Amino acid sequence: MIDDDRALSGASSQDGSHPRPQLLRAAWADLSGVWQFAHDDEDAGLAAGWAERGDFERDILVPFPPESEASGIGDTAPHRITWYSRRFGAEELRAAGHRAGNALLLHFGAVDYRCRVWLDGALIGAHEGGHTPFRIDIGDLVADGAEHLLVVRVEDDPHDIAQPRGKQDWRTQPHVIWYHRTSGIWQPVWLESAPPLHVTALRWVTDPRAGMVTAHLELSAVPAEPVRVRIALHHDGGDLATVETTVADDEAVVVLPIAALANGQAYEELLWSPEHPRLIDADVVIGDDEVRSYVGIRTAHVARGRFFLNDRPYYVRSVLNQGYWPQSHLAAPSASALREEVQLIKDLGFNAARLHQKFEDPRFLFEADRLGLLIWGEAPATFTFSPAAIERTTREWLEVVRRDFSHPSIVTWVPLNESWGVQHIATDSRMREFARALVSLTKALDPTRPVVSNDGWEQVDTDIVAIHDYEADPDIMRARYATRGAVQDLIDTVGPAGRVLILSGDVSEAPIMLTEFGGISFDVDAAEDAWGYSAATSADDFDARLSGLMAAVHASSALAGFCYTQLTDTLQETNGLVRADRTPKLPIDRLREIMTGTGRS
Repeated sequence: MIDDDRALSGASSQDGSHPRPQLLRAAWADLSGVWQFAHDDEDAGLAAGWAERGDFERDILVPFPPESEASGIGDTAPHRITWYSRRFGAEELRAAGHRAGNALLLHFGAVDYRCRVWLDGALIGAHEGGHTPFRIDIGDLVADGAEHLLVVRVEDDPHDIAQPRGKQDWRTQPHVIWYHRTSGIWQPVWLESAPPLHVTALRWVTDPRAGMVTAHLELSAVPAEPVRVRIALHHDGGDLATVETTVADDEAVVVLPIAALANGQAYEELLWSPEHPRLIDADVVIGDDEVRSYVGIRTAHVARGRFFLNDRPYYVRSVLNQGYWPQSHLAAPSASALREEVQLIKDLGFNAARLHQKFEDPRFLFEADRLGLLIWGEAPATFTFSPAAIERTTREWLEVVRRDFSHPSIVTWVPLNESWGVQHIATDSRMREFARALVSLTKALDPTRPVVSNDGWEQVDTDIVAIHDYEADPDIMRARYATRGAVQDLIDTVGPAGRVLILSGDVSEAPIMLTEFGGISFDVDAAEDAWGYSAATSADDFDARLSGLMAAVHASSALAGFCYTQLTDTLQETNGLVRADRTPKLPIDRLREIMTGTGRS
């Protein structure tokens, strides 16, 4: 948790531990730690009164999934139903800054896949969606000085392939490119107190060309009478803008003109980029509610065959990151591990990361905002196409677009990957319409970022031609991507994976990016089931293969960027630049030379 002074000093200077880094109040209570836990393979818990008692025999360390060693359970076998419980009382309420009459918000960062929640034996809420947050107001249900019992029942059917699950394996043991499941509570659980009328969501839209920042506010209720709103922006010790007004609805839009952006020679000094990750702190007061936030001022668009950041062509050097740790699976080992991951990516010479088949912890996005790393936000896929899969995918996708909208680091949305969940999109019009709908819905919510409709191939109305190509021969790669004309031959015929690249839409001026390639297995730990798209036999061989491929990519006049596969080894997938423990397979300086094209070839 954070103390009052740190929270109020500015959201951009927080320590990275807050579960919701762009909407801070002065106090919060972390409910992570030891909970009680039980598997319920016979689905007997409801009838047996587990929700009322919560007296489970095993301990689990939340928020680590029970499949992981970090949780203290470490059981990777499939279990459809699990239960959690813990008690809290006066100490947690004090830490949350709670007082009588306030809302007391119980937050869950993510619970995979659906859950029900009880407080003192009474059902208080439910949620479906394994990667999205939810909250429950329990202010009317708690009493000062009393101890309260919190119980959570989770359902996660490993055989339900209509659940958005990404790379989580449906088999008992991981195979090929899939890995162990992440079930149950896998992001922080926490409490915070807020006045009865309070901010529930805050979305920032920046327009440096027009010299303004716009705050979109959502409130917990319609005010009984118009309520005062004050928003102030400040940076590097100076005030940028302050607006005071009143609102009479549960939604409000406040425009903040920024005079410093009107200076055409100096406005770029406020812009956010990987090279200059400037964050603007925001103080927001609505009635009795006071919150802190931050915003990064930047633009991102595509045109003329290039990706543009802040209206300048920007070459994207990206790496595929699955956000998986051997000891904790999809849950990060700690907040500091997320910071170190972002820093590692930058140290390796990348300016971007594609978050693959996972909605990442918002604390990772904060570190990307703070340290300066472009992010492609990608959805975890289902493994089938059905009405349930359509509904679940769409709901979670839209929730995450809304959740993460204000992070300046996110510059591209990716709702589908390699036709997962739409396996017959090339021949099935229903699947094409679904892909097109996801693009349109994304742009309806967020017109400020490009959208890749189906990363890899078989793309519909995409803003970026995103190509996956695991060819291991540098000479073939050099010829294939040498010029726009050479790549156009692939677009006009068949792509490198034997798939049509573009199914519909005009891509004549869309940037072309090689968004998966490489995948060279170099298994320094000699695992029996090591897997990659090609394999190196030694460090020298790995260097030669990697530098050869990267030299071919850097030589291309057609590519607007790339995404190398991948950052880390992931169980049997041994095609990372670093091992699963994040130690590099070649010296970091050498890897940086290769990725940036500044060293020997």
